[in-house]
Amino acid sequence: QVQIVESGGGLVQPGGSLTLSCAVSGFTFSNYDMSWYRQAPGKERELVATITTGGTTLTYLDPVKGRFTISRDNAKNTVYLQMNNLKPDATAVYLCRARRSYGLGLGADLYWGQGTQVTVSS
Repeated sequence: QVQIVESGGGLVQPGGSLTLSCAVSGFTFSNYDMSWYRQAPGKERELVATITTGGTTLTYLDPVKGRFTISRDNAKNTVYLQMNNLKPDATAVYLCRARRSYGLGLGADLYWGQGTQVTVSS
């Protein structure tokens, strides 16, 4: 049974830090690229960061570059998102996604967690 469980969200003041965790089971974690997405009310879900099976990291949003760091621990089947210097516009539900691609046009396996709420407010 596939399980993806995010944790670590909560209320934090602007300028504060938070680390999210995503623990997975039920599939071979090391074979999957892992990503963090976020979705704020009334907004589209957006991709925040990805770490590949090979450890390559990509951060996609200009407001979070240099402040958010994605990492993974294959021994623990866990991916992390360290968030520093948080701003109110980071308020969103943060979701963890696992992806295994079989090549262009050949499909992919996708697994989503339920998300964890991050609220940045004074």
